Amino acid sequence: MSSPQSNEHKVDASWIGWFVGMIGNEFVCRVPIDFIEDKFNLTGLEYFKETLDVVLEPLFDRSVVRVSGYEEKLYGMIHARYIVSARGVKDMRLKYEMGDFGSCPRFYCKGQRTLPVGLSDKWGQSTVKIYCPSCRDVFRPKYRPKLDGAMFGTSFPHLFFMELPMLKPKPPVEKYVPRIHGFRLHESALKPLESSETLTEDIGSTSSPSSFPN
Repeated sequence: MSSPQSNEHKVDASWIGWFVGMIGNEFVCRVPIDFIEDKFNLTGLEYFKETLDVVLEPLFDRSVVRVSGYEEKLYGMIHARYIVSARGVKDMRLKYEMGDFGSCPRFYCKGQRTLPVGLSDKWGQSTVKIYCPSCRDVFRPKYRPKLDGAMFGTSFPHLFFMELPMLKPKPPVEKYVPRIHGFRLHESALKPLESSETLTEDIGSTSSPSSFPN
């Protein structure tokens, strides 16, 4: 007979558990403690020991004054390294297959699941975007999480499909064709009109003094 304690739900009171569980942080996966404690994985990162201690805190108290706010950046940069590791790719695959990253808004991509991507590997440049492997374009996430794009990096989705090529979808077969009363529009009808300034410059160039006889 199992003890009552074995059936109790264990609450994750760590800083990582708190951060990963925050609303808006659904894109983030849990980085294992042993990965963070491995100094090799921290090579080149600038951080204070106190910041690392908070990230590794097993019993995190959000009311503690010593929390500096740099924890998210440190965890985010470690996270970017973890998700391209063998274990990290497996963790992100589970989230991808569950649809945690949302779907492509393009109609002809037919709800293709997406992956998070950063437009820069430097912190503070832009927030995370989603990459569609079908149309191969990037979009703002539906719920626009405020996560920094550097938490995922510019290479993640491409390395993901290099590791898991069997998950790579085919490009959309269908494409929207502009029509009027059933007739397809010529490409020239879709081009923007030239601005008045451009037209003026063109007229001026053709009527310059050098073009008239003396």
